[in-house]
Amino acid sequence: MGMGVVVLSEAEWTARRDAHAARVRAWTGPHHERKAAGIKHPVLDFLFSYYSHRPSRLERWHPGPGVLLEGGKARDYLRWPVYRETADGVELDVAAFARERAKTVAFAHRLLTATASRAPRFGCFGLHEWAMVYRQRPDQVRHRAWPLRLGSAGTDAVVESQRVQCGHFDAFRFFTPQARPLNALQPTRETQVDLEQPGCLHASMDLFKWSYKLDPATPSELVADCFELALRVRELDMRASPYDLAELGYPPVPIETAEGRAEYVRRQSAFAEQAAPLRAALIGLTRTLLDAPVAGV
Repeated sequence: MGMGVVVLSEAEWTARRDAHAARVRAWTGPHHERKAAGIKHPVLDFLFSYYSHRPSRLERWHPGPGVLLEGGKARDYLRWPVYRETADGVELDVAAFARERAKTVAFAHRLLTATASRAPRFGCFGLHEWAMVYRQRPDQVRHRAWPLRLGSAGTDAVVESQRVQCGHFDAFRFFTPQARPLNALQPTRETQVDLEQPGCLHASMDLFKWSYKLDPATPSELVADCFELALRVRELDMRASPYDLAELGYPPVPIETAEGRAEYVRRQSAFAEQAAPLRAALIGLTRTLLDAPVAGV
């Protein structure tokens, strides 16, 4: 048995597995119910549609690197080829995973470390959601079942009166063609590593994406932590949007006012602080994977 390996008895790891499943079913259960009833939710669906991690995979528990699972039930994990059986139990084959996901691991490490190295900026005020509906006809608006708080003309006026400065490519790519020239930055996939910064709400939400992109190497408790943060960030994202979602229990953060912008910045700053340790944990995971032995490659 290698140095630094955490050994979990069958009773210990099954308890952790069951606790994880119970935690995430508080989110996946209502999602399944809405889907079965044909109910669309403009805030919560995003976490299961834009992000591609299936609810069944979110519910599944994985221990992460350096953890040995004891007991006969541990052999169930051998269904995934990145697990291996030893004389003492079952563990993640870190070298095999690192070989299989080398490009993803390397990119995630570059992006996350670059983001963490920068000071957070808080001057965007959530205008990306407004820029996504700028000068659109009502039938073109993404969440057209929900009214715009200020109407189409009022929404356009807010975009035109503010400095739009979104640096996150995966938000910018959904801007309307008329809104893109108004953005102070013109992010691309190629400049993503150069532009992402920790104050960005989408950078905080995307920690969930990078946690599941490294599944099953990511400890599932960390995946759940990232999902929970993404959920709370998404709520602010849509409360600060042009949509009127008060009926769903999301009172607006009116970024068209000085008070609303100040509230947005306070909440944005708090999320950046909460995201920092999760980003650090993911960086630590990518470092572990990058440092894995490559013999046999």
